[in-house]
Amino acid sequence: MKKKVNRVVLVGTGFVGSSYAFALLNQGVTEELVLIDLNKEKSEGDAMDLNHGLPFAPSRTRIWFGDYSECKDADIVVLTAGANQKPGETRLDLVEKNTRIFKGIVDQVMASGFDGIFLIATNPVDILTYATWKFSGLPKERVIGSGTILDTARLRYELGEYFNVDTRNVHAYIIGEHGDTELPVWSHANIGAKPLAEALEQKEDCKQEDLEEIFVNVRDAAYHIIQRKGATFYGIAMGLVRITKAILQDENCILTVSALLEGQYGHEDIYIGVPCIVNRQGIREIVELNLNEEEKQKFSHSVEVLKKTMKPVLESIK
Repeated sequence: MKKKVNRVVLVGTGFVGSSYAFALLNQGVTEELVLIDLNKEKSEGDAMDLNHGLPFAPSRTRIWFGDYSECKDADIVVLTAGANQKPGETRLDLVEKNTRIFKGIVDQVMASGFDGIFLIATNPVDILTYATWKFSGLPKERVIGSGTILDTARLRYELGEYFNVDTRNVHAYIIGEHGDTELPVWSHANIGAKPLAEALEQKEDCKQEDLEEIFVNVRDAAYHIIQRKGATFYGIAMGLVRITKAILQDENCILTVSALLEGQYGHEDIYIGVPCIVNRQGIREIVELNLNEEEKQKFSHSVEVLKKTMKPVLESIK
């Protein structure tokens, strides 16, 4: 009897997808990786190129260019396909064209008999995750968006630089839309074991006003990177691998992903970035932080912006 191995299917081998595949191979997270893309030659080339790196990889990974029928045996289908954000565009500007693209992709994945977990990275990620949940009919816990995992990583990096502390010892969250209405949860930020407010008090050259500048740099990071190199892909690829690893290794770790709210934080019927416990079943539970009043107001605003943008698009596609 053939031993069951982990299979990840990647749909979309552009900048983000190919970076994800490369990072996945380097970390030895899955035994099988299937690449799917409209550009067959490019994806076949990616598979060849990645396979040539196998002698240097930490573990054996079978990688090949495939089709949607191979989603049937997949544990995770990762969606990075779609139109990219151009200079001057917001993530929400992409909503209509990418929702239509996703309808076709999700239908083909589900036609294969797929019964695993969807992981979505394409922008606007919160709306496309909601659309994937609706299109697929899968349980909410098995449809996950990359949410604010990258924004949270950017915040941890910036705070680490500011306090001269290893970013891995900085614990802080960005929640809300992966976009212009996201917010930092300063009330739950810690530098090592110290609350952020205490860390500020004990460091003479650090001050409260600098936090707003740090957040603005985090929120607008994608615009600055796109202006310089055309797209962002390394950071989100690493974030996607982190989520993939948490799922396949049943880690029960806390990550700020896009999840469906059903009353948490006072909202419902919306996918949005919040801390969640992630394991082999997908999202085990949403971690509800005790936000202060300002944070609650900003989070509610983020929810309303997403709902207002999403409603006409989904109605037109129905």
